[in-house]
Amino acid sequence: MSRVGVIGIGHGVFGRRSDATVQELAFEAFRDAMTDAGIERGELDASVIAAVPEYHKQRSVAGVVQEYLNLNPLPTWLTEVACASGSAAIRTAYMAIKSGLHRVVAVIGCQKMTELGTAEILALMGRVGEVQWESVFGTTFPGYYAMFATRHMHEFGTTREQLLEVAVKNHHYGAMNPNALFQKEITIEKALASDPVASPFCVYDCCANADGAACLILADESRVSGRDGKVVWLDGVGSATSPMSVLRRPNLVGLPSASEAARQAYEMAGVTARDVKVAEVHDCFTIAELMAYEDLGFCEKGHGGRFIGERRSYIGGDVAVNVDGGLKAKGHPIGATGVSMACEIVGQLRGECGERQVPDADVGLTHNVGGIGQYTFVHVFRRD
Repeated sequence: MSRVGVIGIGHGVFGRRSDATVQELAFEAFRDAMTDAGIERGELDASVIAAVPEYHKQRSVAGVVQEYLNLNPLPTWLTEVACASGSAAIRTAYMAIKSGLHRVVAVIGCQKMTELGTAEILALMGRVGEVQWESVFGTTFPGYYAMFATRHMHEFGTTREQLLEVAVKNHHYGAMNPNALFQKEITIEKALASDPVASPFCVYDCCANADGAACLILADESRVSGRDGKVVWLDGVGSATSPMSVLRRPNLVGLPSASEAARQAYEMAGVTARDVKVAEVHDCFTIAELMAYEDLGFCEKGHGGRFIGERRSYIGGDVAVNVDGGLKAKGHPIGATGVSMACEIVGQLRGECGERQVPDADVGLTHNVGGIGQYTFVHVFRRD
C-alpha cells in the first residue's frame, strides 16, 4: 500500500494570544504549512480540525476555521479526544489517505484556552475523569497525576528532585524555541521552592494552558515526488484506550493505553524503542514524562527517575525527549498539542531545528495522551 508522507509543517507562537482569534491562530499555522509544502488550496482534498470545543465561545469550531481559511466547499470535520485531539486528527487524515478516499489532507490543531477563567478550565478538565464516581468529588488534573506520582514514588523510590529534573530539562530546551510559551531556563532549586499545587507537585511540575495552532499537510506517495530529503513518512500509528475511572486501572504507575499504542506503532513501522532518536511525549505533569519513558520502552518500569537523572533523555543521551520544551515549557493548547508534536519531529528528521537539533535523527516518535490516559496515540515517523 502507498505510504503517507508529511510534505508541509506550520507552527504559530504558543502563549496568551489576545492578539488573535482561534481562526487567526489556525491561519498562521496553515499559511506556513502550505508555503512549506509548496502547494495551493486547490490541491487539497480535505481538512481535519482538532480542537476541544468546550473551551471556545464558538461551538462549531471546524466550520469557522474552514471558512476563514477559504477552504469551502472541501469536506472538513472535527476530532476531539481531550488533550490527544491533534494526534487523533493526524490518525484520521492518515486513514483517509490510506483508504484512497483522499490524497492530500491538511491537519490543523487550534485552541484558545484563555477565553475562560482558571476555575472554568479546572472544572472542564476535571470532568474528563469519570463523572459518576470521581469528578463529583472534586478531582482535577493535578490531583489525578499527583496520585500517579505518589504511587511511583512509593513503589520505585522516585524522588521529587527526579520529577523536577524533567522540568529543568524541558525549560532548558524551551529557552531555545521561539514558539514556546516559556523561553527561560530554571534551576532545580527554583523549582523546588515554587508553590505547592497537589502533593507532591509544585508549580514547576505542571504544564500551562496556552493559545496556539499547528498544521501538517499529509499526502499519499504519489504526491511527494520531487521532494527528496524533505519528505518524512508516517510509518507507524498506534492507538489504545484505558478505563475512564483510574480506580479500574491495573496500577497507578503507568498508562496501559500508552504501552499498547506504542506496541502497535512499533510493529507497524518495523522498529523498536531502541531505534527512536527523538521523541515528543505528553509531559502534562513531570510524572507523565517519567511514565512515558517506561511505557514506550525507553527504560525499564520503575527506572524513569534514574533515566532523567542520568540525562539519558537529553540530546546526546539514549533518546532526546521534548527538545522543543514539551508541554511543560512550550505550553499546552490542547487541540493543537498533538499536531505541534508532529511538527517538531518532522523538523528534527529534516534537520531544521538549529541549536536543539538531534544529530543523525532518522526515526522519531510522538506520544499524545487524552484525559488521564483514557486515550493514547503513538506515531512513528521516519526519514529514508
